[in-house]
Amino acid sequence: MSDHIHIGIVVGEASGDILGAALMHELRKHFPNAEFSGIGGPRMLAEGFHSYFPQDRLAVMGLIEPLKRLPELLRIRKFLREHFIANPPAVFIGIDSPDFTIPLEASLKEKGIKTVHYVSPSVWAWRQKRIFKIARSVDLMLTLLPFEAKFYQAHNVPVEFVGHHLADEIPMQVDKVAARKMLGLPEEGRIVALLPGSRSSEVERMGDLFMRTAVYCLEQDPSLHFVIPAANSDRYRQLHIELNDYVDFPIELVHGHSHEAMAAADVVLLASGTVTLEALLLKKPMVVAYKLAPLSHLILSWLVKTPWISLPNLLAQKMLVPELIQDKATPEALSSAVMNYFENPDQAQQLSDTFATMHNELKRDASARAADAIVKLISKKS
Repeated sequence: MSDHIHIGIVVGEASGDILGAALMHELRKHFPNAEFSGIGGPRMLAEGFHSYFPQDRLAVMGLIEPLKRLPELLRIRKFLREHFIANPPAVFIGIDSPDFTIPLEASLKEKGIKTVHYVSPSVWAWRQKRIFKIARSVDLMLTLLPFEAKFYQAHNVPVEFVGHHLADEIPMQVDKVAARKMLGLPEEGRIVALLPGSRSSEVERMGDLFMRTAVYCLEQDPSLHFVIPAANSDRYRQLHIELNDYVDFPIELVHGHSHEAMAAADVVLLASGTVTLEALLLKKPMVVAYKLAPLSHLILSWLVKTPWISLPNLLAQKMLVPELIQDKATPEALSSAVMNYFENPDQAQQLSDTFATMHNELKRDASARAADAIVKLISKKS
């Protein structure tokens, strides 16, 4: 097969840019002269990608902002649809951003263009009827997690579990002492990392709750030390203001360095999200908490079909780590769950060993596997 091929890719978020750049690098091993175009971020541009629009034009979140930007988003998608139909790529790859990319994939597949979606939406958890639209839209789904692939297989959608790029990046062995030295934390003693979230609303709901939890923990063990990594400058300022109520408290607020903060800790208390997978890959015993506005919680409780929200429990398909949600997320309950790991070190070690096994299952050289699956699809006769 000629390596002078055109591959279309659209990503809408910074995480997709990371995946897209790594995927381009691997695809070029098969097609050294391949051309890539669509929408990409700075990492993809550095790999020679041609982006018709800035990637951040698609990076909208929440409920109101996408509606305000809808006319622009529809114009961008219309341009891409017409461009790729007029100039058919060997394959079109939508990376994450499913509300934008899957309808585009559907339009292109209808015109005979092979389509791939990389990173499954949470169709297994809520709005499960989306699976039928996905089946009509993609020739191949690439999933990061094994239970996602099983869901697609059950619905006869072509799928490949490629593994998670974070499992490739995070080492199997973590140097706790080196992480503590880097952050200026005590090299000896017990440390708890507090990660209340990366968004303003999350820190507003979870920040003081986690601090009050730390107070309860400290009452049980006055030797404890705490570290909070702020996701960005705005969260650093927000957390710094909250910490004014906790003067002379043994806590270190650091800018960024969330992996190092978790690596330095013995136990992690965190808000639900991708960070739970990062804590798993760092082999850290964790307590997961989350609070939503009452109406949002009511709606999600009705929509979500899974009994767990954290990735460790979803991967294990059982309760591996405590999840304390909404009214159950109290300082007393959270501190009890955190201190339980210190009181039962054998249980904490067993959990870390389980996480190591799960890390190995997810460590599959994800970008190379994704590229191999895409090459097979390109080579496959229609």
